[in-house]
Amino acid sequence: MAPVKFYYFPHSPPCRGALLTIRALNLDVELINVNLREKEQLKPEYLKINPIHTVPCLDDNGFVLWESRAISQYLVTTRAPGSSLYPTDPKKRAIVDARLYLDAYLQATARIIFYSIHTLGQKTIASDKKIRLYQLLESLETMLEGNNYVAGDELTLADLAILASIATYIYAGADVKKYKNILAWYKRCENVPGYQENDQAAKAYGEFLKGLLGITGTWDESFP
Repeated sequence: MAPVKFYYFPHSPPCRGALLTIRALNLDVELINVNLREKEQLKPEYLKINPIHTVPCLDDNGFVLWESRAISQYLVTTRAPGSSLYPTDPKKRAIVDARLYLDAYLQATARIIFYSIHTLGQKTIASDKKIRLYQLLESLETMLEGNNYVAGDELTLADLAILASIATYIYAGADVKKYKNILAWYKRCENVPGYQENDQAAKAYGEFLKGLLGITGTWDESFP
């Protein structure tokens, strides 16, 4: 079988979340970089593949799918059915799905915060945006209480998605030192296949954003 084609932009957390799934499944993959800063997602050849011009996008021998979490779910279902990454037990799967929705909220907040930096040129992050992020981190902190991973004691797709998100926030300057459960979980994830690849891309994006903000530390050492 031909390798899957994966259209992505390395700095994008959703792209990296789906790529972590590809690495966890050890899939044969052709990585195709779509440079969002150069607006390559708007080129006619890409629009023929994905008319809504988003990344990531998967081409599995002619079956095209976008949306990072759907890509991860599809890959486990087709390549490793029954895997604990996306359990078949309805209750366990429901918890994984619920945590994936949490990641969707983390990403929606990231888009608002990071767009204000790299597109609008703002040099500070509004308090209401930071408050929303830290509220989400408090929820994640609570979910991790007594658990090794975000959906229980086994690594799942939810961990891979959220790992990409949290790595980005950490390198971009969010103050996470108070979240002991999150930091312990983040340390455990060092053994996840593709961790270093994700970490390096998150660091590069975070340094890019910090450079635009003109900071070297966290957004606000005293917040919250």
